[in-house]
Amino acid sequence: MLKNSIQFLCIYSGSADHIKPAYLEAAYQTGQILAQSGITLVYGGGKTGLMGAVAEGALKAGGKVIGVVPEHLNKPSLIHDGLSQLIITPDMHTRKAEMSRLANAFISLPGGFGTMEEFFETLTWAQIGLHQKPIGLLNTSGYYSPLLRWISHALQEGFIYPEHMDLFVEDEDPQKLILKLTQFKIPHNLNRWVER
Repeated sequence: MLKNSIQFLCIYSGSADHIKPAYLEAAYQTGQILAQSGITLVYGGGKTGLMGAVAEGALKAGGKVIGVVPEHLNKPSLIHDGLSQLIITPDMHTRKAEMSRLANAFISLPGGFGTMEEFFETLTWAQIGLHQKPIGLLNTSGYYSPLLRWISHALQEGFIYPEHMDLFVEDEDPQKLILKLTQFKIPHNLNRWVER
């Protein structure tokens, strides 16, 4: 069990069906660890794919799970019916803002376009000083290794600064990743990106 100051952790993840069991197992385990650590899961409210797996892991371990869903996606075929709380927002922009407001930290599990958009928006907000919350990538089965290489390439080409590499942490093991989040420290010299 982790002893830390993170009370609410936002998970971004894929909702696709028919994905490899390793991804589902890691998502389920992540939910279990959050529950066992007394951390409330905040996520998109879905019952399919990794979204469903992380919620089930948390709920079956006795944890609290808050789903945040835009009104147009609030459908029985998509939304988990066993959540501790369901927050319905008018649109996607409000949904993301509410998830960010609730969370003390963020983890992106493997996912597609939506997961990447949420991860990079959260990362960009940290880059420009809108928040100082820890951000993590769960690199299950090396899923994010190509992305990490691209981020290194962006640094080499001068599109980001060295301190931006320290705005997030990554690990393939959920327990180790959450531990890294609890030890996160905001990198120095971030203000030069805005004040240069």
